[in-house]
Amino acid sequence: MDAKELRKLKKFSAQLRIDQLEMFKQRGMGHIGGCLSVTELISVLYGKQMKVDPKNPNWEGRDYLVMSKGHAAPAVEAALAELGFFDKKLLLTMDDIGTRVPSHVDRLLTPGIDVTCGSLGQGASVAAGIAYGLKHAGITDQYVYVCIGDGELNEGQNWEAFQFMAHNKLNNCIVFIDNNKRQHDGYCDEVLKPFSYEEKMKAFGFWCKTVDGASEEAIDDGINEAKAVKDQAVCIVLDTIKGQGVKYYEEMPDNHAPKVFEEGRAVIDAAILELRKITEEE
Repeated sequence: MDAKELRKLKKFSAQLRIDQLEMFKQRGMGHIGGCLSVTELISVLYGKQMKVDPKNPNWEGRDYLVMSKGHAAPAVEAALAELGFFDKKLLLTMDDIGTRVPSHVDRLLTPGIDVTCGSLGQGASVAAGIAYGLKHAGITDQYVYVCIGDGELNEGQNWEAFQFMAHNKLNNCIVFIDNNKRQHDGYCDEVLKPFSYEEKMKAFGFWCKTVDGASEEAIDDGINEAKAVKDQAVCIVLDTIKGQGVKYYEEMPDNHAPKVFEEGRAVIDAAILELRKITEEE
């Protein structure tokens, strides 16, 4: 990736954070921690790697994103709005009655969302099915990307899906594990110690590597490496921080789905000002 392309992605990441923070401020709450931790991933996917068509969300030649940790919807919705899948003004209607922008990804409501998720643990199975169908049809130029939360991996269904992916060598399905170390009830190490995700995925038969989940360049390089793998299922572990990019939320003890009170509104306003400086850089 050249310097110009990297700057473009960093600006895109900053804009996605601004959009999400404005959504949370408007709603007064949200799954802030887990949305911010996948922002760089979403930036790289929609800003560079994925084949999509905002004018034709159901284009048969598109790549697919399965946001299995469905509560990270605002990060995805912000990207879709920025690309023109729908009017950006709709972002500020998140979770209003009748909205098309819910706080969990919904294929029937939001243009550009491929799979409805919210009940954790199911996205990997859906992604495996899509990828298997594409491979069975002889389609080799489309990818399925699935993002799974670290706490979500407590659900056994994921591991059944991983075994299926590995057995069928579904190298057209790139699994991302958002290792932000925290889940709804606390730190993952305390709730149910996960040990090494990379070692576990390799033991399941995957090609796997860990990358800096706050680095657009590292994520992009990891995806390119994964796409070069021809005879294995593939996984990228994202080393992230819950609340990534906004120190106040990174350090908040319970940052899974906090309310946005007056202090939070002031923090959001200040963070948006700093992020705008990035988007306005020459």
